[in-house]
Amino acid sequence: MKLILITQLFLLITFPSFADTDEAISITVFLKHDQSKNLFEIKELLKESNFYKHFPPEGVEVESWKVMMGIGQVVTLRVPPSKLAALNLSVERYGWKAYTTEFYPTYDLYPIVKKEIEKARK
Repeated sequence: MKLILITQLFLLITFPSFADTDEAISITVFLKHDQSKNLFEIKELLKESNFYKHFPPEGVEVESWKVMMGIGQVVTLRVPPSKLAALNLSVERYGWKAYTTEFYPTYDLYPIVKKEIEKARK
């Protein structure tokens, strides 16, 4: 336990805070459908809460917004660290009646995979 705390303290001191940079991070949000409700009911909840007025918050860029059948919607966003709290609050305040949610930090692996595929097929 002491080793973990010492390591974390070292990392905090050694590396600048990511939140102090303007570099955006990629976050994937699962908006899981409440399957006890039909699509009409979900849309009504979103309309009542003004979900689309608040999600995603200003300053957050949508990279993709897809449907994952059987799960719900999967939204990948570019988020400046300074907007992370606003993103979280936009979902908590306006989306939770319609969706359960999960947030995942993500990155684009395809350029690496593409090179591996090309290398393997030569």
